[in-house]
Amino acid sequence: MSDGVAGAIPKQARPHHAGHRERLRERARGAGIHHLPDYELLELFLFRSQPQGDVKPIAKALLTRFGSLAAVLAASVEDLMTVRAEDSRGRSKGVGAETALDLVALHEVSRRVTKEEANKRTVITSWTALLAYVRLSLQHEPREQFRVLYLDKKNQLILDEIQNRGTVDHAPVYPREVVRRALELSASAMIIVHNHPDHPSAITYGHA
Repeated sequence: MSDGVAGAIPKQARPHHAGHRERLRERARGAGIHHLPDYELLELFLFRSQPQGDVKPIAKALLTRFGSLAAVLAASVEDLMTVRAEDSRGRSKGVGAETALDLVALHEVSRRVTKEEANKRTVITSWTALLAYVRLSLQHEPREQFRVLYLDKKNQLILDEIQNRGTVDHAPVYPREVVRRALELSASAMIIVHNHPDHPSAITYGHA
């Protein structure tokens, strides 16, 4: 005989990706977007194209299919739309026409920005030119910075990037991130710059 107490109806389990979007955005805002791996950076962009659901499988499938973030953005709308992935419930989801067009548009924006920058790149042909460039940037900086200047094969500056800002006497850096960034930019050389705020005229350099 039943004791008359009805069993509680279990609540539907929340999908594993619930809250993932906001957590990823918080990490991007906190640690810095440049520290995100390629698939998470791609996820952030896909959030706009696909406002609902888990986009991580699609982001990873795109990188697997094309091999790199640059190759994903360089792909055609038709090729992008051939990519499919399964979500946590085993349902197949593909890259739709709108998502594909957004990715192609992002590539075109990147191409135009790169073209603009190429037309006004600083050329660092000597240590004198390097000293003039970095002293202008760092001589009044109150905290230690670890900067990397990425150069192309003509010694034109591709990017001057602050890898880390520290305290008045400490600026940690991660070599893996420096190398990964150089590969992304197809840099032929790197100049590593480190300042000393307590001695404004003292700047440490390294070339790779």
